[in-house]
Amino acid sequence: MYVEREQDVLRAASMYYLQDLKMEVIARHLGTSRSTVSRLIKRARETGLVEITLRPASTRAPGLGRSIASTFGIETYVVPVPDSAGTVERLDQVAMTAARLLASWFDSDMVMGVAWGTTIAAVSRYLAPKPTRGSAVVQLNGAANMRTSGVEYASDLISSFGSAFGAAVHHFSVPAFFDYPDTKAAMWRERSVRRVLDMQRRADIAVFSAGAVAGAVPSHVYSAGYLDDADVRLLHDEGVVGDVCTVFLRADGSWQDVSLNERATGPSPDELQRIPRRVCVVAGDNKVAPLLAALRAEVVTDLVVDELTATALVDAAAGGHRADRRRRTV
Repeated sequence: MYVEREQDVLRAASMYYLQDLKMEVIARHLGTSRSTVSRLIKRARETGLVEITLRPASTRAPGLGRSIASTFGIETYVVPVPDSAGTVERLDQVAMTAARLLASWFDSDMVMGVAWGTTIAAVSRYLAPKPTRGSAVVQLNGAANMRTSGVEYASDLISSFGSAFGAAVHHFSVPAFFDYPDTKAAMWRERSVRRVLDMQRRADIAVFSAGAVAGAVPSHVYSAGYLDDADVRLLHDEGVVGDVCTVFLRADGSWQDVSLNERATGPSPDELQRIPRRVCVVAGDNKVAPLLAALRAEVVTDLVVDELTATALVDAAAGGHRADRRRRTV
């Protein structure tokens, strides 16, 4: 019986992709069958040894990536999409890329913090199995809300990350928002809650999106009963444009004096900044304003974004710079 070896996977992939040899020829070189060679090549793709990228000749992605990276000092991965691509297609393409990148970054003895939401749920569906040892996945923000517990949705999402990496899973069984700041302060003193908070502080990677109030694919926090009408009006009055990990941000990236943040259970931008790699995954026109706010709050080290959203982000950032210059000259 043929025993698959790592060196054979590398040899088969090299001959197939780099030397353009047919599978029958590779099989003769390796002394095995064509079906085994096919399996070796498939294994090379699944493990990330081989990465296939389709890059249309007309794509603006490389230039956009360089522009965003230089403007905000972050690593940027712009996913090429056709101009005709719909919101759902753009989300799927970005989610696939983010899932592949996370698999390349996350390894044994690491901790990944995951913030639930529509975009990260899409990422979870594209995670390929990568067994690790001594690793953990921890939920970054609470999930219960006024209408339902919210726990099942978040639990399934976080568990899917744990299953993909063979990692221990740490759920955060608190509401997304407390009714009163004093209640949050009391809960934060509980040992069971402190244990999860400590695991969050140990995270090597955080993965999250920028939440938007509206759009074709609305952010879960705004569409699933986490906020009542009075909360939404208050956010509007305080100039909030979106959130990161259910902590609300204004357009300039400020968050400290937004009143609802006193009741939010997600990590603040200051707390997020202590995590070495902070991966923001974004797709959709409605995400531009909250994404720009997140970048101004300096909570992102790695951005995965579709080409159309990246184009709108560059335009919005340039518009802000022009407005700043006009104010300085008045």
